Amino acid sequence: MNADLSARQPKYPESRYSHATLSRRVIGVFYEVYNELGPGFLESVYQRAFAIALADAGLHFEREIPIRVHFRGTPVGDFRPDFVVGQSLLVELKAVRDLATEHQAQLLNYLRASPFEVGLLLNFGLEPTIRRLAFANQRKTHLR
Repeated sequence: MNADLSARQPKYPESRYSHATLSRRVIGVFYEVYNELGPGFLESVYQRAFAIALADAGLHFEREIPIRVHFRGTPVGDFRPDFVVGQSLLVELKAVRDLATEHQAQLLNYLRASPFEVGLLLNFGLEPTIRRLAFANQRKTHLR
């Protein structure tokens, strides 16, 4: 189970993707945690381990910061993404067998409602799974 999964990490050309270097570093941390713990724990266990590994990697992060959702200019609720890394990258962790479209929709909605443009959905399932989503700020009507 402790096979080196770093060869599976996607390669992000620096000039093509926003926050590519930071994304690659966070994905590396994800694989470190996955390789050490493997699948089968609760999401809360992975969240705590991921926070330790981010700190060990020297990455600045915040956990579950509240972000307000607006509808027609009126606040209608808050959400709390698992992590914001480097003040620019949303990270949502899952510990499910397979990622569902609802998980991706959750992260996309977080991006849509916030000033953040890039997010990672990281699943500690039977197979480690990564989804990188982006939503450009110029498409966000509430930020204009």
